[in-house]
Amino acid sequence: MNRTFALSCFATVASTLAGGILFAANTAEETNHRLHEAAAVFTEVTAAPDKGIPRDLIESAKCIVIVPALKKGAFVVGAEYGKGFISCRNQADTKWSAPGAVRVEGGSVGFQIGGSETDVVMLVMNDRGAQKLLESKFTLGAEGEVAAGPVGRNATADTDAKMHAEILSWSRSRGVFAGVSLKGATLREDGDDNRAMYGEKLANREIVEKHHAPTEAGRELVGMLDRYSPVKDAK
Repeated sequence: MNRTFALSCFATVASTLAGGILFAANTAEETNHRLHEAAAVFTEVTAAPDKGIPRDLIESAKCIVIVPALKKGAFVVGAEYGKGFISCRNQADTKWSAPGAVRVEGGSVGFQIGGSETDVVMLVMNDRGAQKLLESKFTLGAEGEVAAGPVGRNATADTDAKMHAEILSWSRSRGVFAGVSLKGATLREDGDDNRAMYGEKLANREIVEKHHAPTEAGRELVGMLDRYSPVKDAK
C-alpha cells in the first residue's frame, strides 16, 4: 500500500473518531444542561401555587413530561419544537423513575405559543395514558385525550370536566403558566439523548419499567419529583 495513501486513510479515520467523541461529549453536556433546566422548571412550577400548576394534580399524576425552553422560531409545521424528559411513578413505592429523553415535534397552528422561549409541562393522569406515552411515538389528541390544564390552587374544582383527560398540558412564557392544547403534536423518545445519558440507546419503557438508576445529572430532577410522593389514586 502506498505510504502516503495509508497515512491519509489513518488521518481520516482518526479525525472521524475524534469528531465522534467530541460530538458525544457535546451531546452529553447539552443533555445534562437540559436536565438541570427541566429541574428548574419543575421547581418554579411548585414555587407559586396560586399561579402555577395545581399541586394536587402533580401529586396524582402517573407520569410527567417537561420540555424546557422551546424556541418560538421553531414553531412551524414539521419542525422540531424541542427536547425534554419523561418520568413515571414506580407503582411499587411511588418513587419517580429515572428520566427518559423525548422530542416534541409537529402539531397544528394552535400549538404556537407566544414568547421567545416557552416551557411545556404535561401531566399524565392515568395508567392507560402512561402506557401510551411510553410508546416510541405518540400523537397527542389522536391516541389519547389531551386538554389544557387548569392553573392555580383552586382551579381543579372549577374545571372538573378536564379531569377526564388522560393528559393535561401547560406552557409557560415570561414566567406565567397557562393551559395549552397540544393536539396534533407528536412526542417521540430520543434514543440519542438516552445514549448520551446512559451510555446505551435505551428505550424509555426500559428506563421507566426496569427501574434504571438515574445519572448524577438526572438525580436533581428525580429528587425534585420525589418531593411529591406518595402518589394519590388518579380519577
